Amino acid sequence: MAAMDPRDNGYVTPLNERERAENLEVREVVEVQDDQSVLSLMSNDSDLQKKMMKKDEKKKGGWTNAIILLVNQGLATLAFFGVGVNLVLFLTRVMGQGNAEAANNVSKWTGTVYMFSLVGAFLSDSYWGRYLTCTIFQVIFVIGVGLLSFVSWFFLIKPRGCGDGNLECNTPSSLGVAIFYLSVYLVAFGYGGHQPTLATFGADQLDDDKNSKAAFFSYFYFALNVGALFSNTILVYFEDKGLWTEGFLVSLGSAIVALVAFLAPTKQYRYVKPCGNPLPRVAQVFVATARKWSVVRPGDPHELYEVEGPESAIKGSRKIFHSTKFLFLDRAAVITENDRDETRSNAWRLCSVTQVEEAKCVMKLLPIWLCTIIYSVIFTQMASLFVEQGDVMNAYVGKFHIPAASMSVFDIISVFVSTGIYRHIIFPYVRPTELMRMGIGLIIGIMAMVAAGLTEIQRLRRVVPGQKESELTILWQIPQYVLVGASEVFMYVGQLEFFNGQAPDGLKNLGSSLCMASMALGNYVSSLMVNIVMAITKRGENSPGWIPENLNEGHMDRFYFLIAALAAIDFVVYLVFAKWYQPISHDEDSIKGGSGGNLKKTVSELEQV
Repeated sequence: MAAMDPRDNGYVTPLNERERAENLEVREVVEVQDDQSVLSLMSNDSDLQKKMMKKDEKKKGGWTNAIILLVNQGLATLAFFGVGVNLVLFLTRVMGQGNAEAANNVSKWTGTVYMFSLVGAFLSDSYWGRYLTCTIFQVIFVIGVGLLSFVSWFFLIKPRGCGDGNLECNTPSSLGVAIFYLSVYLVAFGYGGHQPTLATFGADQLDDDKNSKAAFFSYFYFALNVGALFSNTILVYFEDKGLWTEGFLVSLGSAIVALVAFLAPTKQYRYVKPCGNPLPRVAQVFVATARKWSVVRPGDPHELYEVEGPESAIKGSRKIFHSTKFLFLDRAAVITENDRDETRSNAWRLCSVTQVEEAKCVMKLLPIWLCTIIYSVIFTQMASLFVEQGDVMNAYVGKFHIPAASMSVFDIISVFVSTGIYRHIIFPYVRPTELMRMGIGLIIGIMAMVAAGLTEIQRLRRVVPGQKESELTILWQIPQYVLVGASEVFMYVGQLEFFNGQAPDGLKNLGSSLCMASMALGNYVSSLMVNIVMAITKRGENSPGWIPENLNEGHMDRFYFLIAALAAIDFVVYLVFAKWYQPISHDEDSIKGGSGGNLKKTVSELEQV
């Protein structure tokens, strides 16, 4: 039994005036109530609340709503990749930027997309809730794509048909450049802000069945790739021909349909209330720990403070069992003589075990999350250097021209095939943990970088002096795209399941956003690596660096091998932390805080009487 509330009547601390008044009122209620009714209310309150909550939860939600959210995900992704997948070529052909500058700008923009996921997750967990967060950010997303279509039509694509690789565009005006960057960052803000919340909102529609939610996350990533498939084939093909505005308009239409589909079943969704700002809760644990640094931790964790009864002290969260990691934080839940004095007892001095474990969960997840950033560096090469590499290869198969950005279709096909193999062949017989799958994904990612490096070596050997394109066919890029796709199924789907499942109830959206935040930092790290590598390897005209404007004079293969080496080191570190990690353990018999409120208070007061 966890320690009682130090302000409970079991202690000698006298009742204050408010408590006396409340108890007098309760006594009056008891005098006019039948004794058996009161006892029945007291004994059955917990079971009654649980049954009522479960009954209400099952009235709404279900796979129908989850499927609608998957459709929304596919359409929104189609719109997003219609903007993002060919952005590096838009910057070089229309905006007049160089290869290195365009690659860096795409990495920064993509990183910003995923960094905004943290903003959306925080607002959703703390204030807005999942539904309102998804609605607001999807509206912003639609506005961004609409503004991009407008600026490309009236300011950037001058003359018509320019940006196809042959006809050069006029130098854009300052106003056009400003509106362009405003629009693409509105797209980043809108798409990134709602993505992790949408994943969690979809999981909310299903009952607490781990297999159902695992299936949903697999289908969620599958839907993402279905949307990307259309963008990376049809839209990219037309954009490569100079029909940029038309491509953006298709993306706008898809974004609008996605928003309408999301809003349609509003009354049928299952909603989870926000749990309040988690930052003060986590800060309270560290402040309380610092205040009690000299206090000796009890050997028995049951002596630590926890709220009595089935209800958690944190609104919207179940209770969490004590864990053996970061034991120094347990001091925040140690009851001292000062805590028994109600005039000085507060959450900055005394925290419940559940609140302490919430802070521990954040600290336990951080090392695992940091180890996923290098993989995201691998993943981001598809939107930058892979495209630039393909742009200087022989892109013709017979008379048919393959746009460099369309090669990512092999990544998507690989995701489809790998998902099917995993869900229907591997999973029924062998069920690796999320951590194991993430490790497998990292290994396959390393293989993808090695394949990209070997392809670049062959491309450089087939360069014809005076020509931009190498004689090596672009189909040599297929292995690197296929390997990245296979690694995604293990790494990113594993991340979605792991971070969502291991995050406390009050931080579910933050858990889902960690996957996207990893992509964000991966893009920033990739951009930083490009800058550092160029600063070190560029030494005048005789040594233009590994990633120069003319890739035929560089050594991009060495950059790929550098990433592979760093990822191999990261894998070793990841193994250490994966073995060290201790999973979260919820009290499944507890009631999420904030439910039952007044009834629970009345029963508590009756018990005191």
